[in-house]
Amino acid sequence: MAHQESDLDTDFDGDDRGDDRKRGGRGGGGGKRGGFARRKVCRFCADKAVKIDYKDPQTLKYFITDRGKIVPRRISGNCAKCQRKVALAIKRSRMVALMPFTVTGK
Repeated sequence: MAHQESDLDTDFDGDDRGDDRKRGGRGGGGGKRGGFARRKVCRFCADKAVKIDYKDPQTLKYFITDRGKIVPRRISGNCAKCQRKVALAIKRSRMVALMPFTVTGK
């Protein structure tokens, strides 16, 4: 009589490539479960003294990645209105060569 594995038996041979959903591998969903996630505040709405200006790359550098991409709103914490202004300022700053379009390779 052949040995039949039941669903409750565990096999630890290390070949479990099809079980990504157990370990949270690829795929949607996930995210933060439980706990308290602090609400990100738009720094331009919180402090009215800080202005979005394309001539100020020091302020704008926080809103681009190390590869030169514009950081999305859900990461930066900007409101929609300020995110549009930041994106426009970054694009203008790139056009007058104050900020890079991309980072050159090493």
